[in-house]
Amino acid sequence: MSYVYLAIAICAEVLGTLALKASQGFTQSLVSTVCVISYAVAFYYLSLVIKTLPVGITYAIWSGAGIVLITALGALWYKEVPDAAALIGMAFILMGVVIINLFSNTAMH
Repeated sequence: MSYVYLAIAICAEVLGTLALKASQGFTQSLVSTVCVISYAVAFYYLSLVIKTLPVGITYAIWSGAGIVLITALGALWYKEVPDAAALIGMAFILMGVVIINLFSNTAMH
């Protein structure tokens, strides 16, 4: 169940970050509300995950997946297309998350 909660936390954090950009410095009340609620949901579910998974592993997966998803959605919605160096860096982040999940003894499955 921890990985389901982690997926919810990641999705909520991605939504919150996209809403943060759309809020234009918290001047748009509806989008600002979405942002705050999304971050609250993200941190709530993250707090559930770290009860059973190591905090370092949890954070590595949460932040790594968030970086990649936000970058992809930012490219689609906000036309913020990453350059080659950014794409290579994100590939390394994804490889790190995969390596942790497949080979680390600290990642409890």
